[in-house]
Amino acid sequence: MSVITPVPIDSPSKHETPHLRFWQRITIALLLVGYAGYYLCRSDLSVATPLLIKAFGSQGLDKAALGGIISLGTLAYAFGKFVNGSVADHLGGRKMFLLGMGGAVVATFVFVLGGLPLFTLAWVANRLIQSTGWVGMVKLTGRWFSFSRYGTVMGIISLSFLFGDFFSRILLGELITSGLGWRGVFYVSGGLLAAIFLVTFFFLKESPRDIGEPEPDANPANLFGVAGHDDKQTGLGSLLGPLLRSPVFWVVCALSFGFTLVRETFGTWTPQYLTEVAGMEAGAAGTASSLFPLFGGLSVLACGYASDRLGSSGRAMLILAGLILSVPALLALGYAPTGHSPLVALIILGVVAFVLIGPYSFLAGAVSLDFGGKRGSATAAGWIDGVGYLGGILAGQGVGAIAEHYGWARAFLALAVVTSLSCIAAFMYWRQVRTLGAAGATV
Repeated sequence: MSVITPVPIDSPSKHETPHLRFWQRITIALLLVGYAGYYLCRSDLSVATPLLIKAFGSQGLDKAALGGIISLGTLAYAFGKFVNGSVADHLGGRKMFLLGMGGAVVATFVFVLGGLPLFTLAWVANRLIQSTGWVGMVKLTGRWFSFSRYGTVMGIISLSFLFGDFFSRILLGELITSGLGWRGVFYVSGGLLAAIFLVTFFFLKESPRDIGEPEPDANPANLFGVAGHDDKQTGLGSLLGPLLRSPVFWVVCALSFGFTLVRETFGTWTPQYLTEVAGMEAGAAGTASSLFPLFGGLSVLACGYASDRLGSSGRAMLILAGLILSVPALLALGYAPTGHSPLVALIILGVVAFVLIGPYSFLAGAVSLDFGGKRGSATAAGWIDGVGYLGGILAGQGVGAIAEHYGWARAFLALAVVTSLSCIAAFMYWRQVRTLGAAGATV
């Protein structure tokens, strides 16, 4: 990948007519709201965790056991990422985006129908089918927007998984506080996502060609060269070869492993942590856990703005800085006294989110589009995210088992160690990008 200086974010492509820009805004809105809706059927399990452990505790469901179910779901999600990225590059982003949304609705309704065996199968199916969503969205973005705006557009769209998580946790936490049981939480989640699915189905278009407009330009420095400027179907080897031969691509995958492990830990265990350590009630803990995606969203906006102005190595610099700053914050979360002041835990949660999530959002977003162009962007995003969610598997059973047997302090110490190791990969990435950018080289 050639490392180039980003084009200013307010420089529209020469092909962008007012008609195209209108439909681009519609597309951003549909992707933003649609993927935020995915989190209604993903955050529901985390928010309902204290209720589920209470309801099924007599059947052996504790943090370690629930973590095992979560890890199975994450494994399915990671597998789906590896496969569905290339499928999206063949079938198109719209079909994959809608498939994930509709499938999540069905799986969520099935989730509440039986005991633990059906409960487990439905959650695994839910995560597997949801793996089509992000890669489909990346594919659509590459067809609708010029490379000169990848950072800005993906920054906006990345707010979907943060603010979607944020509002889902607030809504579902408040419903629990008002007395809704865990089954009601899942029914509400599935019903709301079904409504979003219907709107998206009727208005989302695959490409500007569907409205009589040409597609904007891809990044000329993509790993596929001239071929990366179109989205013609190609063999799996042709999609994977340029990516897997790139050293920088593998470093980004390693970074995704560490980032996703930490992010998934907070996405899964924050309500339980706040209940056990900070002494909060289940509903209040579910609502308070929304602070993590909220501050993460602010981080995405700040990092997106800064990266477009820091030159070719700006994203790499922000990734390294975020990881370094997160290490003491994670240690503080594990060892700072929080029992008499939940506010301390919430402040530290906000700090971790702010320094970590903005840099994390680069990996399977703008960086994937830069790697893959129009031809292989979904494949790049799928592999980067897939490797990341292999790390995310450890956030379920691994972190849950550590917290169950050794306490939350040891769990956050383990996360600090993982983040410290990720700093090494981030330094390597920054050095590679900086060196290649100065030489104008191709990876």
